[in-house]
Amino acid sequence: MKFTKMQGLGNDYVYVNCLKEKIKNPPELAKKISDRHFGVGSDGLIMINPSDKADFEMEMYNADGSRGEMCGNGIRCVAKYVYDYGLTDKTSISVETLAGIKYLDLTVENGKVKLVKVDMGKPGLKPSEIPVEASGDQVIDDPIMADGEEYRMTCVSMGNPHAVVFVDCDLQELPLEEIGPKFENHERFPRRVNTEFVRVIDRHTAQMRVWERGSGETLACGTGACAVAVACALNGYTEDEVTVKLLGGDLKIKWDCERDTVFMTGPAEVVFDGEWEQ
Repeated sequence: MKFTKMQGLGNDYVYVNCLKEKIKNPPELAKKISDRHFGVGSDGLIMINPSDKADFEMEMYNADGSRGEMCGNGIRCVAKYVYDYGLTDKTSISVETLAGIKYLDLTVENGKVKLVKVDMGKPGLKPSEIPVEASGDQVIDDPIMADGEEYRMTCVSMGNPHAVVFVDCDLQELPLEEIGPKFENHERFPRRVNTEFVRVIDRHTAQMRVWERGSGETLACGTGACAVAVACALNGYTEDEVTVKLLGGDLKIKWDCERDTVFMTGPAEVVFDGEWEQ
């Protein structure tokens, strides 16, 4: 099986062109190929499939083999793959995901995709859309107990569930490996949750670390950055256009309130090509 390892701000996945390749057991392959000691090493597996609803379909699995609805960094790499490897010559494409069809605009330099702008769609704010156990129409600055300590969270769905927690401390000092699993597996999240810990820098900038459901801490999370921008605006901390600083780099996020749509712009890179024996 031929594959390509790609990364968006260090959020890395193994990509397989399933217009040509056939994968027998994607969850099991995702676990094996993602292992950073005995496999290729990645945050998961992404299959690029044909689609009868869009130009392509993105089928995504986390490093633990669980199916993911959507990945912002991952879908930018899908766009780069299909253009750079000659599956399309269009610079505006559509990609089917479990979170709906996403529309992407590609910036091409010297025949290669450098930046991708993704219409990430409408943020889900109702508890049932996330899902999260809560009363009221939205979960904004809501208290939650984790490991005996109270935090305040704002919950947003970007096709997958996010709990955004604002903190005042230095994010590098945050014991994320201890706190992250407490949120991911909290009883209030029936499908588990991705958790972003955020420090607001100014009205146009926020810094985050993320604990991703099924993968642990990653260097970047595109849907998480979108959720952070929405949560910042909902809490009145920033304007509706924000640079979100992740461990792997920066993403530009804009919540177009008139259209109620979130746009994400960022890079995508090829790491290497290889072959794997199934």
